[in-house]
Amino acid sequence: MSSTSSDKSLAARLRLSRRAASSLIMGLTASLSRVFLYSLNSVEVTGLQRFQDIRDRRKDVHKRQRGLLTVCNHVSVSDDPLMWGVLPFGDAFNPSNHRWSLGAQDICFKNGLLAAFFSSGQVLPTHRLHYSPYGGPFQPTVSQAIRLLSAQPFVKPLPLDGKGGGEVDVPDLPPVHAGNRHSWVHVFPEACVHQHPKMFMRYFKWGVSRMILESEPMPDVLPIFIDGTQHMMPEDRGWPRFLPRFGVKLRVAFGEPVETEKVFGDLRARWQELVKQEGSKTRIPRILGELSDELKYGEEAVKLRIEVARRVREEVLKVRRSLDYPDEEPSGFELAETWRREPGKDRYKSNVDDSLVNKRQ
Repeated sequence: MSSTSSDKSLAARLRLSRRAASSLIMGLTASLSRVFLYSLNSVEVTGLQRFQDIRDRRKDVHKRQRGLLTVCNHVSVSDDPLMWGVLPFGDAFNPSNHRWSLGAQDICFKNGLLAAFFSSGQVLPTHRLHYSPYGGPFQPTVSQAIRLLSAQPFVKPLPLDGKGGGEVDVPDLPPVHAGNRHSWVHVFPEACVHQHPKMFMRYFKWGVSRMILESEPMPDVLPIFIDGTQHMMPEDRGWPRFLPRFGVKLRVAFGEPVETEKVFGDLRARWQELVKQEGSKTRIPRILGELSDELKYGEEAVKLRIEVARRVREEVLKVRRSLDYPDEEPSGFELAETWRREPGKDRYKSNVDDSLVNKRQ
């Protein structure tokens, strides 16, 4: 057997073992979440059949036309995986049609055992600027999420050494094979737990903007709104903090798919023109998910990311309104500068809106 054939055979076996581990961990986690939700709590779900129809059309990886990006408010440390407990039994045992998500590197990947568990659960290690110099919207994990959403094969694995922004050796995370293109990626764009009594939201960060502007082709976008997990894991809970509370009403609302070309098409066109202009200056072939300093920090690029994030937030607000929540959100909550006077702590009561905030999750 040639060296090339041997390498391909080894790669195939690694993919099979990784898929088996993901099927087991994701399937069991989702099943336990479903049992907990439906046996100890009351659950109200809207739009589930519509979401299931979308996922059913995506079962055949080779027939997918684009990635799927779901976005949701973030109200507790248990949002993921509990929110996926509303999906039918067995759905999560097929990892190729389940979500990739982003998890805090300093919590989910702080040792080899946790790293193996969460990587098998299709979680990407995310650094946060509050704790790591490798954080922010231009870290490798966001670039890899863009590749997961896109059509073309990945160009390289996610760097996990110190220079790339990682500290744990997780081989081939995520798996760099064509079967992962046009994946489903789920994000909480608030990037921290925000528990407000009227279910108001914070501003959305730029990682989601990059995924919409840079993925090729533009992914389908579907907003979700949840209410209830903040009572299962309230930030001011006492001992035992690690156990969820029960007897709670959970509401999960899957919104309508966003008309992406109508909502984001003009911003994508402006972004692509920026990319074209930058390419004509540098004459360096562009790699998907990698940006020059001008495309990262240039005035027009920054404005585009701010506006994309604002429009994504508005789509989630539409789902919130459909559930008849109060619609008198204070002006400026969608802007990052509104929240800059908050204390630089891990957990605190916000001096902006009196919400409970956890930036460790």
